[in-house]
Amino acid sequence: MPTLLKAALLGILQGLVEFLPVSSTAHLLIGSRLLGYDDPGGVFTVMIQLGSIFAVMWLYREKLIAVLAGLPSRPEARHFALMIGLATVPALVAGGLLSKFVRGVLYESFGVIAIAFIAGGIVMLLVERFRPKPDLFDVDSLPFGRALAIGSFQALALVPGVSRSGGTIVAAMAMRVDRAAAAEFTFFLAMPTMAAAFGKNLLEVRHDLGSARGLEIAVGFVMAFIASALVVRPFLNFVKRSGFAPFAWYRILFGIALLAAVAAGWT
Repeated sequence: MPTLLKAALLGILQGLVEFLPVSSTAHLLIGSRLLGYDDPGGVFTVMIQLGSIFAVMWLYREKLIAVLAGLPSRPEARHFALMIGLATVPALVAGGLLSKFVRGVLYESFGVIAIAFIAGGIVMLLVERFRPKPDLFDVDSLPFGRALAIGSFQALALVPGVSRSGGTIVAAMAMRVDRAAAAEFTFFLAMPTMAAAFGKNLLEVRHDLGSARGLEIAVGFVMAFIASALVVRPFLNFVKRSGFAPFAWYRILFGIALLAAVAAGWT
């Protein structure tokens, strides 16, 4: 299979799962192994995620423009910007300290990914079943303290299989945030977090990006943008109707299958 076709397929996979609570990083690592796509250090995996971030920025462009335009004069715009900024800090600190270890060690361990899948699914089921009654239904009114606490769970997503969106959504629901608002908050939180991850990785590998490698990333980026743009709205509608239990069961079953593959020596 041509390398650019592999990059396109992985970009589509990234776009489809980035905002689902199932860990896009783990899916890309597994997909890369199945397709025989070489991604040293997970650089391609991290960098094409920016395509998904651009997609959600495009979908929420009116909101973002309103916040930026209102910063000088509207307290609610400043509240929103500061809330997102504070919630992003824990992931940035953890990423700066641990990203090399994570990409160099944990990205190579399918056993770790499988366990993270199963544990995340169980936690998601427990929160769906026993979560407190929501008292917050609008992202704009999220208090600073609660936003920071939710954002801290993004740091767990450094472990492949945990899921950045899954961690923040489950944490938000446990903190009395409505399902749809929790999902929307994680969309906004992804923008600065993933943009920072992209910038850091770009600086680290800028001297190793030849034209062929850059073209692969560009193809993956575009396909991730298109796939994410198509999946975000349906995902929100599905969550409002059915909650997160289907994703939890998917995680558990996928994790068990992956553990079995590891035990059989198939990975």
